[in-house]
Amino acid sequence: MNRTILSLAGLATFLTAIVGAAQQLDFPAAAAEDPAALSRAMPGLAKKVIADYRDDDRTRYLDNLFRLQMVAGDSVGAAENLARLRALSANGSSPRAVAKDVPYEIFLRARLIQVRDGSSFNASFARAFRKTFAELDDEVSALVARAMSPYSAGMSLHVPMEEDLRAELARRKGKAGISLAGALRLSRAYQVVETYRAMAPLTESLIAEDDHRRYVVERDLPVRAPGGSTVCALIVRPKASSGRLPALLEFTIYADANENLSEARRAASHGYAGVIGLTRGKGCSPDKPVPYRHDGADSAALIDWIAAQPWSDGRVGMYGGSYSGFTPWAAAKHMPKGLKAMMVGAPAAPGIDVPMEGNVFWNFVYPWPFYTTDNKTLDNATYSDSTRWEKLNHDWYVSGRPYRDLDRIDGTPNPVFDEWIAHPEYDAYWQSMIPYKKEFARIDIPVLTTAGYYYGGPGAAIYYFRQHHQYNPKAEHYLLIGPYDHFQAQRGTVGLLGGFSTVLAGYRLDPAAQIDMGELRYQWFDYVLRGGPRPALLKDNVNYEVTGANAWKHAASLAAMADHSWRLHLSAEKAGRTYRLSEKSPSDAVLTQTVRLADRTDADRKAPGGGVQDKAVDVANGLEFVSDPLDKPIELSGLFSGRLDFVTNKKDFDFEIDLYERTTAGDYIQLAPYWARASNVADPAHRRLLTPGKRQTLDFRSVRLMSRRLAPGSRVVAVLSVIKEPGRQINYGTGKDVSDETIADATEPLRIRWFGDSDLDLPVGR
Repeated sequence: MNRTILSLAGLATFLTAIVGAAQQLDFPAAAAEDPAALSRAMPGLAKKVIADYRDDDRTRYLDNLFRLQMVAGDSVGAAENLARLRALSANGSSPRAVAKDVPYEIFLRARLIQVRDGSSFNASFARAFRKTFAELDDEVSALVARAMSPYSAGMSLHVPMEEDLRAELARRKGKAGISLAGALRLSRAYQVVETYRAMAPLTESLIAEDDHRRYVVERDLPVRAPGGSTVCALIVRPKASSGRLPALLEFTIYADANENLSEARRAASHGYAGVIGLTRGKGCSPDKPVPYRHDGADSAALIDWIAAQPWSDGRVGMYGGSYSGFTPWAAAKHMPKGLKAMMVGAPAAPGIDVPMEGNVFWNFVYPWPFYTTDNKTLDNATYSDSTRWEKLNHDWYVSGRPYRDLDRIDGTPNPVFDEWIAHPEYDAYWQSMIPYKKEFARIDIPVLTTAGYYYGGPGAAIYYFRQHHQYNPKAEHYLLIGPYDHFQAQRGTVGLLGGFSTVLAGYRLDPAAQIDMGELRYQWFDYVLRGGPRPALLKDNVNYEVTGANAWKHAASLAAMADHSWRLHLSAEKAGRTYRLSEKSPSDAVLTQTVRLADRTDADRKAPGGGVQDKAVDVANGLEFVSDPLDKPIELSGLFSGRLDFVTNKKDFDFEIDLYERTTAGDYIQLAPYWARASNVADPAHRRLLTPGKRQTLDFRSVRLMSRRLAPGSRVVAVLSVIKEPGRQINYGTGKDVSDETIADATEPLRIRWFGDSDLDLPVGR
């Protein structure tokens, strides 16, 4: 739910083809810990790398070379090679590609002016900035301003930048030498940080000056909402457009002035009126911040206000991701007349995937109310205090106290979170926030949802998509999904500085998956609001990248992604330390699982695995089932389902099923997870307790999509586990409200006897 911009892992994009990579270069160990020593050492190190570095890929070579020359202090050579690099892709480049290295071009121009004229760097930079921005069109300049604006007015550098450099320096601690490959990585990370550090104090006023030339910017506009409340708006309109304009609106609780201005400016650069609306209580609103509950009515009121403005043509498109992807759905519950289109990325759905999923509450959401409601902007210091939140999770887990006591253990009241956990089922409280059942039928505007397979990307996205098509079969609602996490599902794989990330949590992304959701946004709204062509990727209702196949496929529905199911049984037959995931008809054998819910010896356990691609998986409190090796490739695409047949000694338990491909190299690659409270599997709105000692079944369907081409020799792995960890609620199985249960309720271990006809149905792609 944090709005953090994508990690800059893309800095390593160009490091893969280095001649002499095993060669060791001298590098003082002190430089890894002393900034002054690092500053002294880096120019010499960069010169050594320049002397030895070779690469047959011309683009990669020039990209690395100009950065090395910047570190070495050779501004003339760096400027020449940057110009050569830009010339390689001059024809037909997207605005993103054109904008990518412009900040470095400005910096180098400033250095050359400084040397030529003997002027100060500040004066030289201002001249270089104005000259460069005068040559840029609105779309490109908006991207360059966005890349440079977070570093203005003495602000610290963006955290991912510094993290990349810190990570490289951490690898050097205690070492007196460095490989050529390591030196190249370190030089790139150092170059980025040092360049932006030098520009940081100078950009804010220059960007504002350029904005004044291009746009009409109106800040802190109070707009009345229902009940006498107020929301706050920012509007950016292009001066070049004299007529009435359609507006693009992001309605958000994230009151980040730089980020919000960048988003509104980008919309204006595409010829729209860019509007950012802040939820009540944020920015210039005098009210108390309240997440979720009023956003539907408030955003609808803002849309009505926008449609009535003299610069508006009456049409509003809403966009956003995560929380800001929830607000368009909240507005659509009211269907204001001016709302004509939506584009949402990894949208949150209160009560569906946040602050609980499968009716199981998440601890990671606990700090979020402080972050968003402590002040009129954002409480970054509290939210980023990982030591505090890790300690809270640990202390709660070890104490065995009720989940409801989290704020008492922390020592600070958290009334928003307490209000949430008072509603453990999908009841009227949650239903009031977004469209519910037949309300989806009224939503007759085009919708584009973007999502990812991993880490919070797709859960609510699939919920909204399924509900909309179920209640409005004629809905023009497209889903685009690929190998993205929560943030990439909103922005694509492009980073803040314009480069593409190529690796996600250990998994190398297919080239086909490299997309910029920002560019897609304006293609989408141009299609809906201006009669432009439909974006090329949207060939059908469901558009999905098949990981491992480097290809996009398209289907009319989620069910149509597959043409049949592959049924695998959770067998009691042992195969070493694991059990068989078997195609054979079930036997009479029963598999018994015992989980000691009162055990806290695992409080400090470091869970293995966790990456999209990793060498291990976590089987704590779980059973691992492994299929026979595949004799040919197979595509698994869609939502998996299954039936669990069991007897337990408790009235309830929380469980998780995680699917993986295990390759012949021993790597585990995530496919899809599913987790839920057993008593709510049939109906998230009504709890149906289990009967201890009675054989019963649970039929389930996952909410997270997968699409992967599994290689011959690979195996399918399923881990069936009981949820018991410091990061989520613990269901002790008494049947009471889980937030009221304590470790004293764990009078005996949880025992589940799984019958052999428990199975998984995996969707096999077309």
